[in-house]
Amino acid sequence: MIGTLILIILCLIVLVVLWHLLQNIVKLVINSILGLLLLGIVKFLNIFPLLGFPDIEIGWIAVIVCAIAGIPGAILLMILHLFGLV
Repeated sequence: MIGTLILIILCLIVLVVLWHLLQNIVKLVINSILGLLLLGIVKFLNIFPLLGFPDIEIGWIAVIVCAIAGIPGAILLMILHLFGLV
């Protein structure tokens, strides 16, 4: 009887931990997708050439930065591109 209660409590603890991990993973994936979309929209709309800067290139490094950092990573890439560092 006590072994069953301990097993149920352990299962509930594991379930709560997995729930919190999945919520964070979903938020990270959505943020990464939005960062890549933001960078793609900026390139598609030719915003940098309109401002007098060369067009931003989307390469492997830009994709990796946006996949890891999401929207702040895309904004950082754009700021670095404005200063000519990327």
